[in-house]
Amino acid sequence: MSEGPPPTPSAFARTASVFRREFVAYFSTPLAAVFLVMFVSMAALLTFQVGGLYVRGQADLRSFFQWQPWLGLFFMPALGMRLWADERRSGSIELLMTLPLTTRDMVLGKFLAAWAFACVSLALTIPLWITISWLGTPDHGVIFAGYIASALLFATMLSVSACLSACTRNAVVAFVLGVAACFILLFTGLPVVLDFFAQWAPKAVIEAVAAMSAMVHFNALIRGVFDLRDLLYPVSVVIAFLWINARLLDWRGSR
Repeated sequence: MSEGPPPTPSAFARTASVFRREFVAYFSTPLAAVFLVMFVSMAALLTFQVGGLYVRGQADLRSFFQWQPWLGLFFMPALGMRLWADERRSGSIELLMTLPLTTRDMVLGKFLAAWAFACVSLALTIPLWITISWLGTPDHGVIFAGYIASALLFATMLSVSACLSACTRNAVVAFVLGVAACFILLFTGLPVVLDFFAQWAPKAVIEAVAAMSAMVHFNALIRGVFDLRDLLYPVSVVIAFLWINARLLDWRGSR
C-alpha cells in the first residue's frame, strides 16, 4: 500500500523554520557579538555619561529611554540592511524562491528573527534596571513600559529597513536609505517640522503629520501612558511595510 504525499507544513511551521534559520545565523559569525557589545556599550555611555544619570540624582531610566530612538536610528538599519540586499547580491534569493515557502513566510520569518535579535540586545541592558533598583526606588511599571516602547520602536524601524533592503543589492545603500527613512519617520513630529506646516496648512493636516511621527507615540509610551493609538501605530506601520516588502519581492521575482 503506497503512502500518500507528506502533509503540507502550516504557515506557522514554515515561518518558524525561516525564523530559526535566520536567528541562529546571527550567532554564527562574530558580527553578532560586535553588534551586541556596541549597542550595550553605547546605551550605557549615553545613559550614564551623556544623560547624566548620577548628576540628576533620580532613580529612573528616563535618560536611557530618551536615547533609544537615536540608537535605533543607526543600529536598526544596520541590522536590517542585509536581510534582502545580501540575498539579492549573492543570488541566493532565487534559491529561496524555489523552496516550499511563500513570500509571506520568508518576509515574516526574517523580520521576526531580526526583531528577536534586537530584543536580545535590548534585554542585555537590563543590568541598568538592576543598578537603578539598587540605587533607589524607581517606578518599575514605567521602566517596563519603556522597554515595551523601545521594542515596538525597533520593530517599526526594522520593518522600514527590511523593506528598503529589498529594493537594492547593495547593503550600504540599504543602510543609508534605512537611516534616512527612519529619521523622517521619527522626527516628523518635531516642532521645527510642525512649524513649517503651520505656516500654510490647516490644523487637521498638522495633527496628521504629528500623528505620523514615531517619536510622538514613543514618548507617550515611555511615560507609562498606554493609549490604544500609541500601540496601534507601530503595529500598523510594521504590517504595512512587511506587506510592501512582500509585494516588492514578488514583483522583482516575476521580472
